[in-house]
Amino acid sequence: MSLEKQLAIDLYQIEAVQIKPDRSFTWTSGIKSPIYCDNRLTLSYPTIRNRIADAFVEKIKQLDDTPDCIAGCATAGIPHAAWLADKLDLPMVYVRSKPKAHGKGNQIEGKIAKGQKVVVIEDLISTGGSAIQTAEALRDQGVEVLAVIAIFTYGLPKANHAFDQSNLPLHTLTNFDVLSELLLEKNTITKAEYNSLLNWRKEL
Repeated sequence: MSLEKQLAIDLYQIEAVQIKPDRSFTWTSGIKSPIYCDNRLTLSYPTIRNRIADAFVEKIKQLDDTPDCIAGCATAGIPHAAWLADKLDLPMVYVRSKPKAHGKGNQIEGKIAKGQKVVVIEDLISTGGSAIQTAEALRDQGVEVLAVIAIFTYGLPKANHAFDQSNLPLHTLTNFDVLSELLLEKNTITKAEYNSLLNWRKEL
């Protein structure tokens, strides 16, 4: 089994990703959704979080360039960035959604220099807003962002367009399509429910 499929199963089994074809989840944006993802749950499963870290390492090996530093998106990307940086023996920083309102007013925590190359680690890509915001904060400091790498993506067209517009490569460890196909193969969902999942995404 591919790592992509294994991680999809992992996330589903620990309920980090949940599926309800009746679209009974409500996102913060108000969208009625058949899927909800909370990858913070992976923190409590050492085997799975290690598998995720190893998968991040493999993705970085496939890049055209080598990062000088790993950057985590606050907050859910921070622990995964830390474990990855440890495996690669690289420095790590994390990026807040906005500068602190007190102290030194930092948005980027940790030390990174102009001209260095960085990979941004995120737990989930929905619309892509937080990851792109993180990348832009780093770019504003003269840092070269090689890519954003996330654990899971819904594969929303809006997100794909946003990353294209930002000229920002996006890679993910697993995704909505892989999970949906696996659930269909295992008869966890019906063909009609599977089609409903795909139609939901097309409607957004």
